[in-house]
Amino acid sequence: MATAGTNAELPSVPPETPTSAGTEAIGKTSDKPTTSSVNAGTAAHALLAQTATAPTVLPSSNADYLNNPAPSYPAISRRLGEQGKVVIRVLIGRDGNPLQAELHQTSGYARLDQAALRAVMGWRYVPGRQDGKSQDMWFNVPINFSLN
Repeated sequence: MATAGTNAELPSVPPETPTSAGTEAIGKTSDKPTTSSVNAGTAAHALLAQTATAPTVLPSSNADYLNNPAPSYPAISRRLGEQGKVVIRVLIGRDGNPLQAELHQTSGYARLDQAALRAVMGWRYVPGRQDGKSQDMWFNVPINFSLN
């Protein structure tokens, strides 16, 4: 039985933050705190709130309506007792279709790796979103081939 799991290995993209050079200049015009330096600090806080972007939402293959079939277990691999975990790195297009796939982690068996690659390239995905817009994003898809 081959199963696809959830993706726990993806890095998240942090929201943009101003550089330290921009924050060091605030309030350093004199050694004494003044009304303008307090206002500058408040303005910097408001600027940070404005520049904070919406969080990045990573792609997914877990949506129920996608109906992605499990990868086929190669018959010869089954007979030889080959099993293992494959991780495929897939570039998901903004329309939810896979654009490119590559082997990220091998199972140790070329037949299982190739079966996983074929399967994920035939799947549909929920595209990743950044700032509320669909974006092309890389996504790691783990697939377990197990004889149990």
